[in-house]
Amino acid sequence: MKQQAMLCPRCRRLVGSNETSCSWCGTARPAAWWQAVAWTRGALDGEWLVRAIITVTIAYYLLSLFLSSGRTSSRSLLGALAPDQTGLMLLGATGTIPIDRFGHVWTLISATYLHGGILHLIFNLMALRQIAPWVNHEYGPSRMFVIYTLGGVSGFGVSYLAGIPFTIGASAAVCGLIGALLYFGKSRGGTYGAAVYREVSGWVVGLILFGLIMPGINNWGHGGGILGGLLLGRLVGYAERRPEAAGDRFLALFCAVATVAVLGWATFNALVLWFRP
Repeated sequence: MKQQAMLCPRCRRLVGSNETSCSWCGTARPAAWWQAVAWTRGALDGEWLVRAIITVTIAYYLLSLFLSSGRTSSRSLLGALAPDQTGLMLLGATGTIPIDRFGHVWTLISATYLHGGILHLIFNLMALRQIAPWVNHEYGPSRMFVIYTLGGVSGFGVSYLAGIPFTIGASAAVCGLIGALLYFGKSRGGTYGAAVYREVSGWVVGLILFGLIMPGINNWGHGGGILGGLLLGRLVGYAERRPEAAGDRFLALFCAVATVAVLGWATFNALVLWFRP
C-alpha cells in the first residue's frame, strides 16, 4: 500500500509520501499502521508520557494517604492531606534510614513518586508540567524519561551521601530536567541557546533562594539532580545533534520497567502489611 503524507510525530510538520524520515527534524517515519492513530501520536510526541508520569504520581500520593488513614493524629485539612512517615516508608521513601537500616536501595527510584502533602505535590507537578515538555522538545521523549528517572536517582544518591535520613519528592527528578536544559543551552549556544540558559538559570537561582528560606527542603537532592541532569544531557545528547535511536528507546524502556517493578513491589508489600490481621 502506498504511503500517504503525514504530520511528523515530533515537530508536527508535513512528511511527504516518499520520505522515510522528516526532512525538518530527522525523526523516522512510523513503520506500522498502529503508530499513526491518535492515541499513539500523543505518546510519540511525549505528551502522553508526561501525563502518565503525573497520573502515576497522583495515584501513588493517594495510595500513601490511604495507608496513612487511621494512624494520623491530626484531623485538620492539612493533616488529612499529609501522609504519615509509616505509609511513606512502606511505599519507598529514601534516605540513610531506609537504605542503611533496611537495605532498600530501590527507594532511590520510588521516592520520586512520593510527596509529603498536597502543596508539595502541586508545586512539583506544576514544575514538571512546565519543564518536561521543554526537555521533550529538545531531547525527545525517550531521553526525557531517562533524564527524569536517573536525575531523580542522582539527586537522592547525593542526598544519601550527604546523610539525609528521610526524603521524598519529584523535585530531584525535575532538577535533573533543569540540569539537562542548562547543558543544552550552554552547548548549543547562539541566540536561542543563550536564551534557554538564561531562562533555566533563573529556575536554579529560585531553587537556591527557596531552599535557603524554607525549612525542610532537601537542597542536596536538588543539587544532585541538577548535576545528574548536566551529565546525562551530555551523555545522551540532544535532538539537534542526533535523533533518538534504538539505544535511547531501550534505555527508556529499562527505566520504565524498573520504575513499574519498584512501585509495584512496594505497593504489594505495603498492602500486605496493611491488611495483615
